[in-house]
Amino acid sequence: MIFKFEPHYFERVWGGRALEEVLGREIPKNIRIGESWEIVDRTDCQSTLVDYQDESITLRELLKSQPHKIMGPGWDEGERFPILVKWLDCTDRLSLQVHPPSKLAKSLNGEPKTENWYVAHAEAHAGLFVGLKKGKSRKDFIQALEQESLETVCHRITSKAGDSILVESGQMHAIDAGNLILEIQQNSDTTFRVFDWGREGTDGLPRKLHIEESLQCIDFDDFEPSVLKESQSTTQTLADCDHFRIRKFKGIKNQTLSLKKANEQCVILNPMGARISVGGNVIEAGNLALSPFDQECKITFLSSGDLIVTDNFYQPASVD
Repeated sequence: MIFKFEPHYFERVWGGRALEEVLGREIPKNIRIGESWEIVDRTDCQSTLVDYQDESITLRELLKSQPHKIMGPGWDEGERFPILVKWLDCTDRLSLQVHPPSKLAKSLNGEPKTENWYVAHAEAHAGLFVGLKKGKSRKDFIQALEQESLETVCHRITSKAGDSILVESGQMHAIDAGNLILEIQQNSDTTFRVFDWGREGTDGLPRKLHIEESLQCIDFDDFEPSVLKESQSTTQTLADCDHFRIRKFKGIKNQTLSLKKANEQCVILNPMGARISVGGNVIEAGNLALSPFDQECKITFLSSGDLIVTDNFYQPASVD
């Protein structure tokens, strides 16, 4: 058994129609969709299962009713699902921002957030801002902020489909225009905007900035990090940190792949360009499914393409 969820779509001033044009989805018309939350367990936003016993049930309700079947022994049913997965349609540039590191998050009434960006599609002009240019300092950054010339101090990387980068709490960042990105992150929604490129929001007013908080959080010793380029190997680790592991598997039509045995751990599946089947359940390219702890996860590629797998976000307690 696997679990699928209804996506939550959000209008963003920097959004567009890539989820429709690239992924082939039906999305709300005549608005700029910037985010699709694929799996989420938050008070203000809950994933709802689809194709589940002819009833409407949220991820939170599922975890409460079957905590050990889904997550494994030792799971506290009061805990939130630890991962939030999003699609980001960055038709325009996002704000320059930072997420608070753990040591500061509580004092700033926020949550830390480490996230990974996987570039699924990129226009010729696409890029990513992460960290500072070498030789630039906190003083240089503040001066550039005052002069609205932050591109002179921020490190920009040209992005291409297949690129991946882990952005940790405290790293200054912005996704530039022309990217369609799969973001896999800690379950947090705290973002401090330090600069928004002089842009107005969907209401015609400047969006709120958090300059004081951002300056407390930014790691000013983070110079020119690089993206992980796509490998031609059949398996590539995209990220492996304290919060999750992300791997990419290249498969060909009719190939089978055993990801885990029953009673090992819960994993998240994101086929990219490939259609896959798990136990007879089909997952279309660009969609998401959850394989629970108590089930084996054996993949059959129904078409050639990539599969992104996220695991190690919860280690079940051992059973004597």
